[in-house]
Amino acid sequence: MPYARVRPDLEAIPSYRPGRPAEPSADSPRTFKCSSNENPFPPLPGVLDAITTAAAEVNRYPDLACTAITSAVADRLDVPFEHVVFGPGSVGVLQQLVTCVAGPGDEVVFAWRSFEAYPIITRVAGATPVAVPLTPDARHDIDAMAAAVTERTRMVLVCSPNNPTGPVVSAAELRRLLDAVPPDVLVVVDEAYGELVRDPRAADGLGEYRQCANVAVLRTFSKTYGLAGLRIGYVVVHEPVATALRTTSIPFGVSSIAQAAALESLREGDALLARVDALVAERERVVDELARQGWSLPETQANFVWFPLGERAADFARACETAGISVRPFAGEGVRVTIAEPEANDILLEVSRTWRG
Repeated sequence: MPYARVRPDLEAIPSYRPGRPAEPSADSPRTFKCSSNENPFPPLPGVLDAITTAAAEVNRYPDLACTAITSAVADRLDVPFEHVVFGPGSVGVLQQLVTCVAGPGDEVVFAWRSFEAYPIITRVAGATPVAVPLTPDARHDIDAMAAAVTERTRMVLVCSPNNPTGPVVSAAELRRLLDAVPPDVLVVVDEAYGELVRDPRAADGLGEYRQCANVAVLRTFSKTYGLAGLRIGYVVVHEPVATALRTTSIPFGVSSIAQAAALESLREGDALLARVDALVAERERVVDELARQGWSLPETQANFVWFPLGERAADFARACETAGISVRPFAGEGVRVTIAEPEANDILLEVSRTWRG
């Protein structure tokens, strides 16, 4: 039977590997998923009510323009309505961005290791990924990234805090990069974990967007807002990129349930900020204890910690799973562990203590 032809270059693109839950065992009947950087808190009651109400009308198409949530975000950030574009998670918006600005023969520059989807999205668009190694302390090498920009570069991705290692890009570093990048190259600041940042030296993507027409800022409701299962995120970006995004977007790509939940989440700001503060406090507890145990880890400003274990990464991941928590190993590089429920974090600390022996 003959089959339809697909692009042969797709065979070389690795599939995205999601974090998976740990399997229960006799020794660990209760397990915790610490592999996907999810928010351990369930949705707030008001958000659940909004989801329930919206679900009653799923026989209707959602608002194509995401008008209410776009207006709310634009007002909150004090940016033009036309500069805010929503999509199915920030990664979905990013895929649209890459498609709008890059194609065959073009290049997209990013730090590596960074978010696993970056090279996948780039190759799907037909463009060439240019991965610039991190510094020894797991941070963006800004000068090397600037040097990697050529006449073929159409986008530079900056992940701050960096996933999976945790450090932020400083304000001075981002400014140095922007000064070196041509004005027709789009610089995308991925702030998926931005609400968790407490480092006063951290870059302010939105501030740079206000100064530079080639800066875009990606944000999501998946992490600190706890709506990972609903897939809703957005970008703040100047024209003509914003118009191109709306032209190329998947019609009705953001469900009415996701829009309603995100809007209510913004209204529940104080309660959500309290949860974010609790996550940050738990992060600091874990980081401090790991330091007392003798671990020297990158300075995280996200909701995860990075163990740069190299070839021992798989062994550490297995030890964690045996104890009842699933983590995210990156073969030959390290292990990322989400800051989750205190009980899960206590298991991590026990494994890490035993591991150091």
